[in-house]
Amino acid sequence: MSSFRERNDRKPGKKQSFHRSGDARTEKGRAPAQKERSGGESSSRSPRSKPDADNFIWGRHPVLAALANPARRGMGRLMVSEDRALEIEQQNLNHGHRIEVVDSQQLTRILPPGAVHQGMVFKVQPLEGITLEELAEDANGVIVLLDQLTDTQNIGAIFRSALAFGARGIVVQDRHTPALAGALAKAAVGATERLACARVTNLSRALEKLADLGWRAVGMDGEAELTLEQALDNRPTVIVMGSEGDGVRRLVAEHCEVMAKIPMPGGFESLNVSNAAAIALYEAARAQARG
Repeated sequence: MSSFRERNDRKPGKKQSFHRSGDARTEKGRAPAQKERSGGESSSRSPRSKPDADNFIWGRHPVLAALANPARRGMGRLMVSEDRALEIEQQNLNHGHRIEVVDSQQLTRILPPGAVHQGMVFKVQPLEGITLEELAEDANGVIVLLDQLTDTQNIGAIFRSALAFGARGIVVQDRHTPALAGALAKAAVGATERLACARVTNLSRALEKLADLGWRAVGMDGEAELTLEQALDNRPTVIVMGSEGDGVRRLVAEHCEVMAKIPMPGGFESLNVSNAAAIALYEAARAQARG
């Protein structure tokens, strides 16, 4: 069994161009933005359903990253508190999106319980991502493949680490992975808007395709014989991370060139999967740099 576990854990006199929104229920008649899923923001519905919550990004860093993402041009509904509206306008951060000033308590009501929005909410359709071929072309560097991870906090943290350590992108299985929005985007602190993601139907076939394109897969397994240092080199590498209960599944592991572990001399042989991914990405980046 794998040792890498997924934890279910106004300035005076300044002209303002933003719009003050009334009660959310008055917005039902507005046409949705391009490519945005239909549905109103009625404050009477709480908590919001999971699919509806997937249409939202909240928090200062995730929202600003989404606004700066060229793929979001002309999309979405930007709802912010008055102080955040001033910040966005003064720094010209809206990138063409109309600003709606909304009371902070109203923002809280339209989001899932416990969502820390920091006065910024962006209603959007989740990003579609890119194809595996686009992600893997000109084979070099590191890709992360997630084998049926479902915890939004862990996936978001892995996106953040992958971006920090220079990975090219992340591969996920479409039907088993949450949308890149909501709590996942909040945990990623904007990384989901800056790092490429490919959604595939079958991970084993994806690894076969990556192998054909010149990539070698290194699967993470706490009981493997080789350490990461021994398994990694400067070739194009796919780091394969498994889920909480099963680790890397057998059929996926069979498509890895090698399995590797993180040495744990402290005697506590279990790491959160996002922590393990950060260590693996650091080691992979070092191996790539060695040339």
